[in-house]
Amino acid sequence: MSDSKKSMVALPDTLLSKTGDDVVGEYREEVTNGDRGIKGDKTGLSKKLTFVVALAWALFQMSTASWLLLDTLYIKAFHLAFALALVFLNLPSLKANSTLTSRWDMRILLAMKRVTIVDWLMGLLAVICALYIVIDYAGISERPGQPIGRDLIFGVLLIALLLEGVRRVSSPALPVICGLFMAYVFLGPYLPDAIAFKGATLSRFISQITMDTQGIYGVPLHVSATVVFLFVLFGTMLDRAGGGVFFTRLAIAGLGQYRGGAAKAAVVSSAFSGMVSGSSIANVVTTGTFTIPLMKRLGYPATKAAAIEVASSVNGQLAPPVMGAAAFIIAEYVNVPYVEVAKAAAIPAFASYVALVWITHIEACKLGLKGLPKNELPIFLVELKNGLHFLLPLLMLIYELVVLQHSAELSVFRAILVLAAIMMLQPVAIARMRGQRLWPALVDGVKMTLDAMAAGANNMAGVALATAAAGIIVGCVSLGLGQQISAFVEALSMGNIFLLVIITAAASILLGMGLPTTANYIIMASLTAPVFVELATGLTLHGQEIAVPLIAAHLFCFYFGILADDTPPVGLAAYAGAAIAKADPIKVGIQGFLYDIRTAILPVFFLFNSDLLLIGIDSVWAGIFIFVMTSIGMVAFTSATQGWLINRANLFERLILMACTITMLFPALVTGYVIDYEYRWWGYLVGLVLMGLVCLMQRRRMN
Repeated sequence: MSDSKKSMVALPDTLLSKTGDDVVGEYREEVTNGDRGIKGDKTGLSKKLTFVVALAWALFQMSTASWLLLDTLYIKAFHLAFALALVFLNLPSLKANSTLTSRWDMRILLAMKRVTIVDWLMGLLAVICALYIVIDYAGISERPGQPIGRDLIFGVLLIALLLEGVRRVSSPALPVICGLFMAYVFLGPYLPDAIAFKGATLSRFISQITMDTQGIYGVPLHVSATVVFLFVLFGTMLDRAGGGVFFTRLAIAGLGQYRGGAAKAAVVSSAFSGMVSGSSIANVVTTGTFTIPLMKRLGYPATKAAAIEVASSVNGQLAPPVMGAAAFIIAEYVNVPYVEVAKAAAIPAFASYVALVWITHIEACKLGLKGLPKNELPIFLVELKNGLHFLLPLLMLIYELVVLQHSAELSVFRAILVLAAIMMLQPVAIARMRGQRLWPALVDGVKMTLDAMAAGANNMAGVALATAAAGIIVGCVSLGLGQQISAFVEALSMGNIFLLVIITAAASILLGMGLPTTANYIIMASLTAPVFVELATGLTLHGQEIAVPLIAAHLFCFYFGILADDTPPVGLAAYAGAAIAKADPIKVGIQGFLYDIRTAILPVFFLFNSDLLLIGIDSVWAGIFIFVMTSIGMVAFTSATQGWLINRANLFERLILMACTITMLFPALVTGYVIDYEYRWWGYLVGLVLMGLVCLMQRRRMN
């Protein structure tokens, strides 16, 4: 058997033919959220129009990133118009659902399998409303803050149609929250004094929300239109080209032979895939299609196999260089280059993955599992050789971002050009090796590239609408409502920053159950990030002031918003993983959340220990040292929560491991009592001693 054939033994070809939507559809008729694309008509005129609109959107966004010079307001308006068109072209007002069985249920009477002419007309009107600010740009510029009747009509229609589009592609949660904020703006003067708000007139409200850059056309939509689209396009194209399969097979080839190797491979492949996809569900259905069946075959229970994949996929949004869409908005809000956000997120993200790999090892030890036989594994060097070209776009992206320090928009544009060239030439190279005609192969390559570009645009529809809708909330906050709510949050926390941490974390998780991560982050960061910084002022430890950096407060909201993707009862990533594993999604969500507790403790610590975010750390070796120590601390935490280090841990050992965790993640908390605060680095020694003590105790007990 040749190396190339032997490399295919362990992974059935039938898995390669399944798409993520097919897998998820086995459990739920449809899984959608604001961070995923639309799933609508696949035949007829709607399919053709969808392809044309999506491809036009992709080409437009690539043009604005390179040669087409337009005002950013124009770019945002066209961006929103394309997204609205795609949603109304594909999703009817109430999609037919097989779970509706009662003949008297009104939803049965209203449900439709396909869009109708009414949906198309609504979509056309939505596009006109989105572009109204461009169509009458000169007139609107001449009457700032003084909208005329026509402005009010188009503004109200835009808000209504935008929220309807969000409801179709996501869920009613975000429109409802937007509605509550808008109601607060208008009803504020009539509320009790404790929560009263001066309110705003309809003219002022519409002017700010739909005719200014502090509402729908604000920062969130700006980031979506200029940067996020291109990164989502890049991730989709890389996956369509075979990059997702390559990363999965490479991880299995490298780790499959070790104890619980399939689960370790799931974590690593999900990390690689998540770096470029920026979506939890996309990650689950891309890598989980391969890794979950392998984990089940190895001996992992279905629930735990799915939970491991879900936990690793959810963390993909945290992993540089791409991260999730919200990371680019963080850069805009905090006013730092995106590279600084990626730098700050690097240690927490990868330390979290180290801890998850350790969890898979613990579970394998508890279950007495072994690795896959070597003769059934892909050969690492063969897989690397076959997919080496997939690394070129990623290397190009990193080179542009880190070495040349170009903007994120320009960097990913050039990476897309490299990837597009690979996609078009890949079939040609295969045809040449097989002695086939080259021209038809080139045509196939071009078609595959265009299809991938259209798919990338489809995947952006939900993100674009979610960011635009979140802009409504930001606009309401900037009308003065933010000061009122921030004061309320501060009063609720009674001026205690630690109580604020608990309130914000709980609110982020609760909101995240019904909101896309991006919208969740925008809401919570707008309301609580300034309060974090304010309450931290004057906070001291051993006589040294501890300031909470603004980027730490924003990343805190981002982290806890992401955790909602596997939090029951919603947890759409858990539903996707359960569909593949044929397990109960609620149990998968609960188990996944238990695994993700390790991620939850990181933002609590980096709020007060900025070393974890590499703030003020310029030495590469110092960064590596902090990463290693943080990873050891995360291993200690997972061992304490899972009750296993090198053997089963008793209560006393678990308490020591928790002490080790605190010391490794915040060494100054301990060493400040013994030595000067500036020498907090020596605090890591205390943590290492505690870890070594537990290892010694378990070794002696085993003997």
